[in-house]
Amino acid sequence: MPRALLVATRPRQWLKNVLVFAAPGAAGLLGHPSVLGRTSAAAGMFVLASAGTYLVNDALDAASDRVHPDKRHRPVASGDLPARAALGAGAVLLAAALVAAQLVGGVRLIAVAGAYVAISLTYTLWLKRVPVVELACVSSGFVLRAVAGGAAVSIPISHWFVIVASAGSLLVVAGKRSAELSALGSSSGAHRPVLDRYPVPFLRSVRVLAGTVAVVGYALWAFERAGHLDLGRSGADAIVFQLSIVPFVLGVLTVELAIEAGEGGAPEELALRNRGLQLLALACVAFVAFGIYA
Repeated sequence: MPRALLVATRPRQWLKNVLVFAAPGAAGLLGHPSVLGRTSAAAGMFVLASAGTYLVNDALDAASDRVHPDKRHRPVASGDLPARAALGAGAVLLAAALVAAQLVGGVRLIAVAGAYVAISLTYTLWLKRVPVVELACVSSGFVLRAVAGGAAVSIPISHWFVIVASAGSLLVVAGKRSAELSALGSSSGAHRPVLDRYPVPFLRSVRVLAGTVAVVGYALWAFERAGHLDLGRSGADAIVFQLSIVPFVLGVLTVELAIEAGEGGAPEELALRNRGLQLLALACVAFVAFGIYA
Protein backbone atom coordinates (compact mmCIF):
# COMPACT_ATOMS: atom_id res chain seq x y z
CA MET A 1 0.00 0.00 0.00
CA PRO A 2 2.65 2.67 0.85
CA ARG A 3 4.55 2.01 -2.37
CA ALA A 4 1.35 2.03 -4.44
CA LEU A 5 0.32 5.29 -2.78
CA LEU A 6 3.66 6.89 -3.60
CA VAL A 7 3.51 5.72 -7.24
CA ALA A 8 -0.03 7.11 -7.53
CA THR A 9 1.26 10.59 -6.63
CA ARG A 10 3.31 10.44 -9.88
CA PRO A 11 6.76 11.52 -8.59
CA ARG A 12 8.09 11.96 -12.14
CA GLN A 13 5.52 14.69 -12.71
CA TRP A 14 6.82 16.66 -9.72
CA LEU A 15 9.32 18.04 -12.24
CA LYS A 16 6.57 20.48 -13.31
CA ASN A 17 6.93 22.28 -9.99
CA VAL A 18 10.28 23.70 -11.11
CA LEU A 19 8.11 26.34 -12.80
CA VAL A 20 7.58 27.89 -9.35
CA PHE A 21 11.18 29.16 -9.51
CA ALA A 22 10.66 30.91 -12.86
CA ALA A 23 9.30 34.28 -11.69
CA PRO A 24 11.74 34.83 -8.78
CA GLY A 25 14.58 33.66 -11.03
CA ALA A 26 13.65 36.04 -13.83
CA ALA A 27 13.41 38.85 -11.27
CA GLY A 28 16.99 38.17 -10.16
CA LEU A 29 16.02 37.31 -6.58
CA LEU A 30 17.05 33.68 -6.18
CA GLY A 31 20.44 34.78 -4.86
CA HIS A 32 18.74 35.84 -1.62
CA PRO A 33 18.49 32.92 0.85
CA SER A 34 15.10 34.03 2.19
CA VAL A 35 13.60 34.24 -1.31
CA LEU A 36 15.09 30.89 -2.30
CA GLY A 37 13.71 29.33 0.88
CA ARG A 38 10.18 30.63 0.40
CA THR A 39 10.19 29.70 -3.29
CA SER A 40 11.35 26.17 -2.42
CA ALA A 41 8.59 25.94 0.18
CA ALA A 42 6.04 27.07 -2.42
CA ALA A 43 7.31 24.37 -4.80
CA GLY A 44 6.92 21.83 -1.99
CA MET A 45 3.37 23.06 -1.45
CA PHE A 46 2.62 22.41 -5.11
CA VAL A 47 4.04 18.91 -4.78
CA LEU A 48 1.40 18.25 -2.10
CA ALA A 49 -1.38 19.91 -4.11
CA SER A 50 -0.57 18.14 -7.38
CA ALA A 51 -0.12 14.77 -5.66
CA GLY A 52 -3.52 15.21 -4.01
CA THR A 53 -5.25 16.01 -7.30
CA TYR A 54 -3.56 13.05 -9.01
CA LEU A 55 -4.90 10.69 -6.35
CA VAL A 56 -8.43 12.05 -6.62
CA ASN A 57 -8.27 11.98 -10.41
CA ASP A 58 -7.03 8.37 -10.49
CA ALA A 59 -9.75 7.25 -8.08
CA LEU A 60 -12.51 8.80 -10.19
CA ASP A 61 -11.04 7.86 -13.58
CA ALA A 62 -9.97 4.29 -12.84
CA ALA A 63 -12.44 2.78 -15.31
CA SER A 64 -11.35 4.96 -18.24
CA ASP A 65 -7.67 4.59 -17.33
CA ARG A 66 -7.97 0.81 -17.83
CA VAL A 67 -8.58 1.47 -21.54
CA HIS A 68 -5.26 3.31 -21.92
CA PRO A 69 -2.18 1.17 -22.70
CA ASP A 70 -0.02 2.99 -20.14
CA LYS A 71 -2.47 4.41 -17.60
CA ARG A 72 -3.97 0.97 -16.95
CA HIS A 73 -0.82 0.24 -14.94
CA ARG A 74 -1.50 3.06 -12.49
CA PRO A 75 -2.06 1.74 -8.93
CA VAL A 76 -5.79 2.50 -8.72
CA ALA A 77 -6.61 1.30 -12.25
CA SER A 78 -4.59 -1.89 -11.75
CA GLY A 79 -6.16 -2.62 -8.37
CA ASP A 80 -3.00 -2.17 -6.31
CA LEU A 81 -4.51 0.81 -4.50
CA PRO A 82 -8.18 0.94 -3.42
CA ALA A 83 -10.07 3.95 -4.75
CA ARG A 84 -11.25 4.89 -1.25
CA ALA A 85 -7.68 4.97 0.03
CA ALA A 86 -6.64 7.17 -2.88
CA LEU A 87 -9.53 9.58 -2.24
CA GLY A 88 -8.74 9.77 1.48
CA ALA A 89 -5.03 10.36 0.95
CA GLY A 90 -5.79 12.91 -1.77
CA ALA A 91 -8.07 14.89 0.54
CA VAL A 92 -5.41 14.94 3.26
CA LEU A 93 -2.72 16.14 0.83
CA LEU A 94 -4.96 18.88 -0.58
CA ALA A 95 -5.78 20.15 2.90
CA ALA A 96 -2.08 20.08 3.83
CA ALA A 97 -1.23 22.03 0.66
CA LEU A 98 -3.70 24.80 1.49
CA VAL A 99 -2.36 25.08 5.04
CA ALA A 100 1.21 25.19 3.71
CA ALA A 101 0.24 27.90 1.21
CA GLN A 102 -1.15 30.06 4.01
CA LEU A 103 2.00 29.62 6.10
CA VAL A 104 4.42 30.27 3.23
CA GLY A 105 2.81 33.09 1.26
CA GLY A 106 -0.32 34.23 3.03
CA VAL A 107 -3.40 35.37 1.13
CA ARG A 108 -1.73 35.62 -2.30
CA LEU A 109 -0.32 32.12 -2.33
CA ILE A 110 -3.38 30.47 -0.82
CA ALA A 111 -5.45 32.17 -3.55
CA VAL A 112 -3.20 30.60 -6.20
CA ALA A 113 -3.26 27.20 -4.47
CA GLY A 114 -7.03 27.40 -3.98
CA ALA A 115 -7.53 28.22 -7.66
CA TYR A 116 -5.34 25.26 -8.65
CA VAL A 117 -7.28 22.86 -6.42
CA ALA A 118 -10.68 24.21 -7.51
CA ILE A 119 -9.86 24.05 -11.22
CA SER A 120 -8.32 20.58 -10.91
CA LEU A 121 -11.31 19.13 -9.07
CA THR A 122 -13.84 20.83 -11.36
CA TYR A 123 -11.91 19.51 -14.34
CA THR A 124 -11.98 15.96 -12.97
CA LEU A 125 -15.69 16.07 -12.16
CA TRP A 126 -17.01 17.94 -15.18
CA LEU A 127 -14.87 20.20 -17.38
CA LYS A 128 -12.73 17.40 -18.82
CA ARG A 129 -15.74 16.66 -21.06
CA VAL A 130 -15.93 20.21 -22.48
CA PRO A 131 -13.78 20.72 -25.62
CA VAL A 132 -11.30 23.61 -25.60
CA VAL A 133 -12.23 24.51 -22.01
CA GLU A 134 -10.53 21.34 -20.82
CA LEU A 135 -7.36 22.40 -22.66
CA ALA A 136 -7.44 25.67 -20.73
CA CYS A 137 -7.99 23.85 -17.42
CA VAL A 138 -4.96 21.60 -17.86
CA SER A 139 -2.86 24.52 -19.11
CA SER A 140 -3.79 26.55 -16.04
CA GLY A 141 -1.96 24.05 -13.85
CA PHE A 142 1.35 25.08 -15.46
CA VAL A 143 0.50 28.78 -15.39
CA LEU A 144 -0.53 28.77 -11.72
CA ARG A 145 2.75 27.11 -10.80
CA ALA A 146 4.62 29.93 -12.52
CA VAL A 147 2.45 32.57 -10.84
CA ALA A 148 2.89 30.91 -7.44
CA GLY A 149 6.59 31.79 -7.38
CA GLY A 150 5.76 35.48 -7.62
CA ALA A 151 2.99 35.18 -5.04
CA ALA A 152 5.28 33.41 -2.58
CA VAL A 153 7.81 36.27 -2.53
CA SER A 154 5.39 39.13 -3.28
CA ILE A 155 6.81 40.27 -6.61
CA PRO A 156 4.72 41.54 -9.57
CA ILE A 157 4.40 39.23 -12.56
CA SER A 158 5.13 40.65 -16.01
CA HIS A 159 2.20 40.38 -18.43
CA TRP A 160 4.62 38.97 -21.00
CA PHE A 161 5.63 36.30 -18.50
CA VAL A 162 2.01 35.24 -18.09
CA ILE A 163 1.46 35.20 -21.87
CA VAL A 164 4.52 33.03 -22.47
CA ALA A 165 3.58 30.64 -19.66
CA SER A 166 0.00 30.37 -20.91
CA ALA A 167 0.89 29.84 -24.57
CA GLY A 168 3.67 27.39 -23.78
CA SER A 169 1.34 25.40 -21.54
CA LEU A 170 -1.33 25.27 -24.23
CA LEU A 171 1.24 23.96 -26.72
CA VAL A 172 2.19 21.14 -24.35
CA VAL A 173 -1.42 20.21 -23.55
CA ALA A 174 -2.53 20.24 -27.20
CA GLY A 175 0.48 18.04 -27.96
CA LYS A 176 -0.60 15.64 -25.23
CA ARG A 177 -4.07 15.35 -26.76
CA SER A 178 -2.55 14.84 -30.23
CA ALA A 179 -0.40 12.00 -28.89
CA GLU A 180 -3.39 10.38 -27.19
CA LEU A 181 -5.38 10.46 -30.41
CA SER A 182 -2.49 8.91 -32.30
CA ALA A 183 -1.81 6.20 -29.71
CA LEU A 184 -5.40 5.16 -28.96
CA GLY A 185 -6.94 5.46 -32.42
CA SER A 186 -10.60 4.44 -32.54
CA SER A 187 -10.68 3.68 -28.79
CA SER A 188 -9.58 7.20 -27.79
CA GLY A 189 -13.14 8.23 -26.92
CA ALA A 190 -13.49 5.33 -24.47
CA HIS A 191 -10.52 6.64 -22.52
CA ARG A 192 -11.21 10.37 -22.87
CA PRO A 193 -14.61 11.19 -24.44
CA VAL A 194 -13.56 14.72 -25.41
CA LEU A 195 -11.02 13.27 -27.86
CA ASP A 196 -13.89 12.35 -30.17
CA ARG A 197 -14.54 16.09 -30.53
CA TYR A 198 -11.01 16.98 -31.63
CA PRO A 199 -10.08 16.60 -35.31
CA VAL A 200 -6.34 16.12 -35.78
CA PRO A 201 -5.99 19.32 -37.90
CA PHE A 202 -7.66 21.34 -35.13
CA LEU A 203 -5.13 20.24 -32.51
CA ARG A 204 -2.30 20.97 -34.95
CA SER A 205 -3.64 24.49 -35.50
CA VAL A 206 -3.86 24.99 -31.72
CA ARG A 207 -0.22 24.01 -31.39
CA VAL A 208 0.86 26.35 -34.18
CA LEU A 209 -1.09 29.24 -32.64
CA ALA A 210 0.22 28.53 -29.13
CA GLY A 211 3.81 28.13 -30.30
CA THR A 212 3.66 31.39 -32.26
CA VAL A 213 2.25 33.34 -29.32
CA ALA A 214 4.85 31.83 -26.98
CA VAL A 215 7.76 32.78 -29.27
CA VAL A 216 6.52 36.33 -29.91
CA GLY A 217 5.70 36.82 -26.23
CA TYR A 218 9.11 35.57 -25.12
CA ALA A 219 10.93 37.79 -27.61
CA LEU A 220 9.02 40.87 -26.42
CA TRP A 221 9.64 39.94 -22.78
CA ALA A 222 13.36 39.39 -23.42
CA PHE A 223 13.81 42.79 -25.06
CA GLU A 224 11.75 44.54 -22.41
CA ARG A 225 13.53 42.78 -19.53
CA ALA A 226 16.95 43.44 -21.05
CA GLY A 227 16.14 47.15 -21.05
CA HIS A 228 15.67 47.02 -17.27
CA LEU A 229 18.96 45.35 -16.42
CA ASP A 230 21.39 47.27 -14.21
CA LEU A 231 22.40 50.36 -16.22
CA GLY A 232 25.83 50.36 -14.61
CA ARG A 233 26.75 47.08 -16.20
CA SER A 234 28.07 46.26 -19.64
CA GLY A 235 25.67 46.35 -22.57
CA ALA A 236 26.96 42.90 -23.43
CA ASP A 237 24.85 41.53 -20.56
CA ALA A 238 21.68 42.74 -22.28
CA ILE A 239 22.79 41.20 -25.57
CA VAL A 240 23.49 37.85 -23.93
CA PHE A 241 20.08 38.00 -22.27
CA GLN A 242 18.40 38.64 -25.62
CA LEU A 243 20.30 35.74 -27.17
CA SER A 244 18.16 33.44 -24.98
CA ILE A 245 15.49 33.92 -27.66
CA VAL A 246 17.43 31.59 -29.97
CA PRO A 247 17.39 28.44 -27.78
CA PHE A 248 13.82 29.25 -26.74
CA VAL A 249 12.62 29.23 -30.37
CA LEU A 250 14.59 26.07 -31.10
CA GLY A 251 13.11 24.50 -27.98
CA VAL A 252 9.57 25.22 -29.17
CA LEU A 253 10.39 23.68 -32.55
CA THR A 254 11.92 20.63 -30.83
CA VAL A 255 8.76 20.13 -28.78
CA GLU A 256 6.60 20.40 -31.91
CA LEU A 257 8.81 17.90 -33.74
CA ALA A 258 8.53 15.47 -30.82
CA ILE A 259 4.74 15.86 -30.80
CA GLU A 260 4.54 15.15 -34.54
CA ALA A 261 6.62 12.02 -33.88
CA GLY A 262 4.06 10.88 -31.27
CA GLU A 263 6.24 11.64 -28.24
CA GLY A 264 4.10 14.32 -26.62
CA GLY A 265 1.82 12.08 -24.56
CA ALA A 266 3.85 12.54 -21.38
CA PRO A 267 5.51 15.99 -21.23
CA GLU A 268 7.57 15.06 -18.17
CA GLU A 269 9.03 12.05 -19.99
CA LEU A 270 9.88 14.26 -22.97
CA ALA A 271 11.68 16.67 -20.65
CA LEU A 272 13.59 13.85 -18.96
CA ARG A 273 14.58 11.90 -22.08
CA ASN A 274 15.04 14.37 -24.94
CA ARG A 275 18.70 15.39 -24.72
CA GLY A 276 18.36 18.07 -27.39
CA LEU A 277 15.52 19.71 -25.50
CA GLN A 278 17.50 19.55 -22.26
CA LEU A 279 20.52 21.23 -23.86
CA LEU A 280 18.35 24.00 -25.32
CA ALA A 281 16.65 24.58 -21.97
CA LEU A 282 20.03 24.73 -20.26
CA ALA A 283 21.33 27.22 -22.84
CA CYS A 284 18.24 29.41 -22.46
CA VAL A 285 18.53 29.42 -18.66
CA ALA A 286 22.27 30.10 -18.88
CA PHE A 287 21.79 33.15 -21.13
CA VAL A 288 19.06 34.53 -18.88
CA ALA A 289 21.04 33.85 -15.70
CA PHE A 290 24.17 35.51 -17.14
CA GLY A 291 22.22 38.61 -18.07
CA ILE A 292 20.54 38.90 -14.68
CA TYR A 293 23.07 37.54 -12.17
CA ALA A 294 26.50 37.97 -13.76
